[in-house]
Amino acid sequence: MATDKQREWRAGELPRATGELVGRRAELAQIEQALGPHRLVTLAGVGGVGKTRVALGVASRMQPGFRDGAWWVRLSGLRDGELLPHAIAEALPMSHQTAEPVIDALAHYLARRSALLVLDTCEHLTQELRPVVERLLGAAPELRILVTSRRPLGLAAEEVLTVEPLSVPGPGRAAESDAMVLLADRAAVAVPGFTVTEEGRPELERLCRQLEGLPLAIELAAARLRDLSPTELTDRMSDRTADRFDVLGESDGVIGRTDPLWHQALRTAIGWSHQLCTPAERLLWARLSVFVGSFDLEGALQVCGDDRLDQKEIPQLLAGLAEKSIITWEPTAAGERYRMLDTIREYGEGWLRSLGEGREFRRRHRTWYLRLARDGDVAWMGPDQYFWYERMHAELDNLRLALESCLGSADSRIGLGMAGDLWFLWYACGLAREGKHYLDRALAAFTGPSPLRLKALYAQGLVLTELGDLPALEICSAECTALAARFGEEEDSLAKSVAAVAAALRGDAVTLLQVTDELHARHSKSPEAMLSVPGMGSLSVGSHARIAMGMPEEALVGLDEMRRVCDAAGEHWMRAWGDSIRAQAELALGRIESAEQSARASLTVKHRMHDSFGSGMCLEALAQCAIAGGEAERAAHLLGLAHQLWDTLGRPQVGIPTWVAAHEDCVGRTRAALGEAAYDHAFRAGHGTDLDAGIAQALGGAVAA
Repeated sequence: MATDKQREWRAGELPRATGELVGRRAELAQIEQALGPHRLVTLAGVGGVGKTRVALGVASRMQPGFRDGAWWVRLSGLRDGELLPHAIAEALPMSHQTAEPVIDALAHYLARRSALLVLDTCEHLTQELRPVVERLLGAAPELRILVTSRRPLGLAAEEVLTVEPLSVPGPGRAAESDAMVLLADRAAVAVPGFTVTEEGRPELERLCRQLEGLPLAIELAAARLRDLSPTELTDRMSDRTADRFDVLGESDGVIGRTDPLWHQALRTAIGWSHQLCTPAERLLWARLSVFVGSFDLEGALQVCGDDRLDQKEIPQLLAGLAEKSIITWEPTAAGERYRMLDTIREYGEGWLRSLGEGREFRRRHRTWYLRLARDGDVAWMGPDQYFWYERMHAELDNLRLALESCLGSADSRIGLGMAGDLWFLWYACGLAREGKHYLDRALAAFTGPSPLRLKALYAQGLVLTELGDLPALEICSAECTALAARFGEEEDSLAKSVAAVAAALRGDAVTLLQVTDELHARHSKSPEAMLSVPGMGSLSVGSHARIAMGMPEEALVGLDEMRRVCDAAGEHWMRAWGDSIRAQAELALGRIESAEQSARASLTVKHRMHDSFGSGMCLEALAQCAIAGGEAERAAHLLGLAHQLWDTLGRPQVGIPTWVAAHEDCVGRTRAALGEAAYDHAFRAGHGTDLDAGIAQALGGAVAA
């Protein structure tokens, strides 16, 4: 059965709303109506006006009307416009292990789906986003796209709706305004027991007018009611005491002096929130602005702590900033994480510049993520793989920023090392195409011979194997082999590992067995040496060679050793590859029940790690078990389900000849057993099944026809 941590079937995925959406009934209805005739709608407006929250309200209401649901893509942390298709694909339940360009894979994936795609916070990427949006809308007739941005995309098909501030109470008006409702609601959360009294109402209404109905400014003000009375807050607003905190000074800024008056209200609200922070909280706020997306406590400690800001104080300071609504806290599968709204982050960024600390703390940010990449590399072949999988996906925006910082500067050698250290993220965690993007850039930026280059080439070889690109893999392998001759045994093992997977991809079992036996002889001297990709690969890929050469019993000997080493270390990922190959050996020996158990054990891990290649191979093995056991209809259904993954990857079985032959044999036997019409019906049923639901059924042992 699927575990509770495994990816569940779902029609769409939206972030959790923080607090009730106040007002906006007319806006929600208008946007829903616009998304009928218009397939692209942009919600435009200034920072802090509530575009994201309104978009979430629309998506939540409209999600049931789309067969494939509504999907949320957070783009605030993305800095490299070339990675827009990758960021969108990351938000969808589709494979990154595709041999074709990701934009093509996205177009194919969405072509037959009825879905709402929400692209949140796009103003810094409008130029790069235009062709992506046009391509997706052109490919997918049932797709609707909702964009939030401070400026429109400027496309002919775009319907632009401006999100305005909330209605504010007019002097002497009896009707309750939306701004007043929001202030009262958020104040009740911030201040236990808070109620709006008749005598206090006038000052609160005055505060709403001063804040011009801007939701972010109102939420900041509500948090301050813990410490200040409504009168004290309105007096501060009237005096504009926070003007001296205007440090952005950019014409494009959302809270600069050149903005309209109600931008001034936001600038002032953030300014006096800043003023009411302690000096240490202000300093931490500024330094936290170097993070993009979310961050965790360890990152905050390592990046922000120094002799001016004691690491021991930072947890309490984070709690203080969260209490003041400067940052938000969220529990995730990767642990507790913090996030700062873009407008507030930009304000902190301005202060960091003003303090003269921008360069230093951007350097510290990069240094921390270089270390995180190295730590993940060292820890990957151990018991904490699921944790590292979740953590590195949660840190993806910051890892991208660190890589960009290296590759866009004179530090390309450091970037090469980081791209190589992240081999496990690219290869084992479902980001092969993005890995190729960074590895290609890093290898082109720093061409000198070095162990760093060899490791990056090794990472590239693994990625190219997953993408099924044999010509590029052969070139990579040749350079690895030539380079390894200049260095030591460790580098030679990496080069031999690339040579092994190249031999597997071209179907050269004799060379494959020779290379893997050499690797095994070298690494079997100690459990530590075996617990590495070259060591484990010598057993898994070597066993593949033995199966291809008609020696399944000998293959099982190596796979038994692999299982013992992995189990002793609590390792999951390589063990799952061993189980997948074990299923092939057991099939060759006619042990159908054992083969099914091995394939399911592997599929549980592969699906949890979003490994499309591995999941596809497991489904193929289950189909082979089904036809061997006389369950032809089930076999056809499983083949259709697996074909969803091969469609995305671009090449069935990534072109490995023995696996392609096994696939074709299974298809031929299943067609012969069912007949063309019945086979096509069952195959189409599997191909049309939601992938997550179909895999859950396959893990349970029954696949609905």
